[in-house]
Amino acid sequence: MSDWLTASEAMARLKLKPQTLYAYVSRGLIETRQEGGDSRRKLYRAQDVARLEQRKMRGRRRAAIAEDAIAWGEPVLTSSITTIAGGRLWYRGQDAGLLAETARLEDVARLLWDCGAQRFPTLTRPVPAGAPLTRMFTATASRAASDTAMAGRTKKALYLEAAAVLDTLVDAIAGGPGEGPIHVRLAAAWGQGDEGADLIRRALVLLADHELNASTFAVRVTASTGASLAACVTAGLSALSGPLHGGMARRVVGLMREAQAGGVAATVSERLAAGASVPGFGHPLYPDGDPRAGSLLAGFEVPGAYAEARTVITRLTGAEPNIDFALTALAAHLGLGEDAPFQIFAAARATGWLAHALEQNETGRLIRPRARYSGPAPG
Repeated sequence: MSDWLTASEAMARLKLKPQTLYAYVSRGLIETRQEGGDSRRKLYRAQDVARLEQRKMRGRRRAAIAEDAIAWGEPVLTSSITTIAGGRLWYRGQDAGLLAETARLEDVARLLWDCGAQRFPTLTRPVPAGAPLTRMFTATASRAASDTAMAGRTKKALYLEAAAVLDTLVDAIAGGPGEGPIHVRLAAAWGQGDEGADLIRRALVLLADHELNASTFAVRVTASTGASLAACVTAGLSALSGPLHGGMARRVVGLMREAQAGGVAATVSERLAAGASVPGFGHPLYPDGDPRAGSLLAGFEVPGAYAEARTVITRLTGAEPNIDFALTALAAHLGLGEDAPFQIFAAARATGWLAHALEQNETGRLIRPRARYSGPAPG
């Protein structure tokens, strides 16, 4: 099946009139592009049409709609922080890829937190002992156990606390307090010079937020209870640690080891024959390729093994590399440890988590969905 449909094909599939099709497009439910450079003729993304077709077949029962919304479905809450549109990532209307050219994570924090030119003092606390992941969880959980809940506090107080929570996490990753911007502190902790620091900066900006992903949803649910900002970040960190989210980079490293031992083509072909996924490639929200990966990979010379894997896997699967592949390639380029991609991811995404926690707190609403019961009949 073609990736794109004509207007007549889309209307036939969905049994729509032209005005209804155009309404779907205006609401962002179907992506379009020009046909052959002719602005008067449009093509409609087949994937979007298929999703709407399936939804119509299932009917408009409230339960079915709600269940569809949980996994890559319809939006479930309103946010003014981040959106994905036109194959690009936007932070409050600004292209994240363009921001990554020059902005620091601190600049993006002010943008996402919507706090203008607020200056944030660097506040240091003792860093717990242990491996980086242990330090990260221990530091944020320790704050969560003692920090004040968000309810009833001024925006300025919460902005200052958000900055302090972010500092706490960064210090835990770095192994101790440091000076300067976050990317410089992490680079110094990992023995990197100016080039490495700038690449880390770029990665941090690109990963700062990604709309309502699994960890961000966990953060918003936590924030809706009125919990402290540190508690919200701890919830996000817990969700991020899973192998289907921030732990995906480790799966990419595993794939690269298999490819090194048995060859890229053979390794990928075996995975495909077994019905297994190829980690690090493709993304449901970016059918034409993850722009974050393109922006990050353009900033350095990709190591030979990763360059070969990118070429072969794209040829075999048709999928482009995503940010998880780009992060592991960056870590290999800079000679960082295998856990560095997760640590960069966490430091960056904590910025977005804090933005969503602040926004959810402003609503004053508890997030409490209902479950559709499928067990034995009561009584």
